[in-house]
Amino acid sequence: MLSKNTVKFIKSLQQKKFRKQEQAFFVEGSKNVTELLGSNFSVSHLLYTAKFAECHPELILRSGMDSYEVSEKTLASIGSFVSNDSALAVAAIKSNTPLNVEQNELAIALDDVRDPGNLGTIIRIADWYGIKKLILSEETADFYNPKVLNSSMGSFTRVDFYYTDLGRYLAGVDLPVYGAFLAGENIHQINLSAEGIILMGNEARGISDKLSPMVTRKITIPSFGQAESLNVAVASAVICDNFRRGL
Repeated sequence: MLSKNTVKFIKSLQQKKFRKQEQAFFVEGSKNVTELLGSNFSVSHLLYTAKFAECHPELILRSGMDSYEVSEKTLASIGSFVSNDSALAVAAIKSNTPLNVEQNELAIALDDVRDPGNLGTIIRIADWYGIKKLILSEETADFYNPKVLNSSMGSFTRVDFYYTDLGRYLAGVDLPVYGAFLAGENIHQINLSAEGIILMGNEARGISDKLSPMVTRKITIPSFGQAESLNVAVASAVICDNFRRGL
């Protein structure tokens, strides 16, 4: 039986300070939960409905996990979704392990991207384009924020990430750094390599003055209309597509 203490524990994980304290996070919905259960994350709790059990009986039998069949109303009252007819799972946060971007590899770095929806979408974009590593500034949104994970649609299980001082990190890499600027070279007119780091900036301010000198090549997406700028996640997708187009 699902205890009040367990419910309280899961609810607390909606806040960053408790995720950090408990070193745990949760995901909701059939897609994110099934992706999580099939990944190398260590899952501790699974709450599921009869509908989810009927569709995924093998996942519920997974060992080492506290499992509870609950109503849709209970799931909705515990998580962040207005309604949830499938499942919710709790897993352990992974350690913040340094990532090295290798030769012939493409990675994305984010400079102070604050919106959880943007981060989650960029994780999904990275997964789509086969980019396995995200280097995140310490001010970037929390990877384990429920809004980030929900926006990623399960891609968070396949993309590694590392929070660090971006200035120090970029100063130590021996790879080209492509920075997205409004006043840069037209990305449609330059030759792009299959290796390097794509640096995307803050939603309002772009790439910081501190990191600008570390950019090897400033690039821009040409505008054909009157919009002032593109959303950082949309811009990330366009840039990644241009990098992958010639492969």
